[in-house]
Amino acid sequence: MRLSRAARITLGVITGLILVVVYLPLVVVLLNSFSTSKSLSWPPPGFTFEWWVKAFQSEGALDAVGTSVLVGLVATAISLVLGTLISIALQRFRFFGRDVINLLVILPIALPGIITGIALNNFFRTIVGIPLSIWTVVIAHATFCIVTVFNNVIARLRRMGTSLEEASSDLGGGIWTTFRLVTFPQLRSALLAGGLLAFALSFDEIIVTTFTAGSGVETLPIFIMTNMFRPNQAPTVAVIAVVLVVVSIVPIWIAQRLGADTDQRR
Repeated sequence: MRLSRAARITLGVITGLILVVVYLPLVVVLLNSFSTSKSLSWPPPGFTFEWWVKAFQSEGALDAVGTSVLVGLVATAISLVLGTLISIALQRFRFFGRDVINLLVILPIALPGIITGIALNNFFRTIVGIPLSIWTVVIAHATFCIVTVFNNVIARLRRMGTSLEEASSDLGGGIWTTFRLVTFPQLRSALLAGGLLAFALSFDEIIVTTFTAGSGVETLPIFIMTNMFRPNQAPTVAVIAVVLVVVSIVPIWIAQRLGADTDQRR
């Protein structure tokens, strides 16, 4: 389908306006991280690296980064194992209730975060009597990180088909040998992409974390919310927000590149 010149210009202008609305606030945050002002004022009266130095020397910020990284890595590891097993079960086997299970696996990513947070808080504290801690945060993050791994792996399994796996079985390969030598090599890029997306999703999650974090557990997003309106902390928070944006963008970009490279090879 070919568009007229007027239509292309109109679509270009609309796209440009949408991108400006979405990304201009991020540019403002970036510039405020170098501002000499102690509040998020605009325009910046001057520029300095003082806040970047303070942010990287802040024990609270560094501890929050460490907590977010730990939670993200453990939640991603759990998601890779469970998401892969569930996707293989739903794609390679036929059984009663398969469609219902598929819906239930995907549902956590569609539910509002506050609903998930309240439900998990009630489950941990009231039903099973587990005190809130960093590990309840890990479990909470894993519930929705599984979805990203599941979606990536099941999409790859659908494109792969079963011919190579059936050939391996015909040649005497057992289920684990077939998985190790045939299935897993074809899933590696999907697993890496899903893991990166899961980590990015966990790293900047705040709503569910707020309801499931125990006393003294402070992830980076919670640190930002806590210090946002404290005196003289706004520029430091802007620095941390910029770092958070970068940490979120890089895994998503790598995952996108992996998907594009795989599609080109096919």
